[in-house]
Amino acid sequence: MMAKFLHTNINVLDLERSREFYERALGLRTLRRRDGDGFSLLFLGDGTTEHQLELTWLADRAEPYDLGDNESHIAFEVGDFASAHKAHSDMGCICYENHVMGIYFIEDPDGYWIEIIPRGE
Repeated sequence: MMAKFLHTNINVLDLERSREFYERALGLRTLRRRDGDGFSLLFLGDGTTEHQLELTWLADRAEPYDLGDNESHIAFEVGDFASAHKAHSDMGCICYENHVMGIYFIEDPDGYWIEIIPRGE
């Protein structure tokens, strides 16, 4: 069996705040939205790959999601690592840097970690 990787889902408390973060921090853009009874789904893409990030908002959720030890993360590669680092530093969203590996992590408004890797690593 061959399977095609389509999207990664995360649940968010404020759909608009999360959309703005992913647009500003990573350049993702809204591809489509689906609204239903008590939920909204927003699919974001990078414009170069088919993989999408699905943000799910649930109307009955008010408290932050339990992310456990937060060992799960999403990874993005960037072409200009220094510029990305400066932009994320200016945004105040860098939460961990691993200088030995040459990577760092940013944190989204809901506490999810996103790994930033220089292109070619």
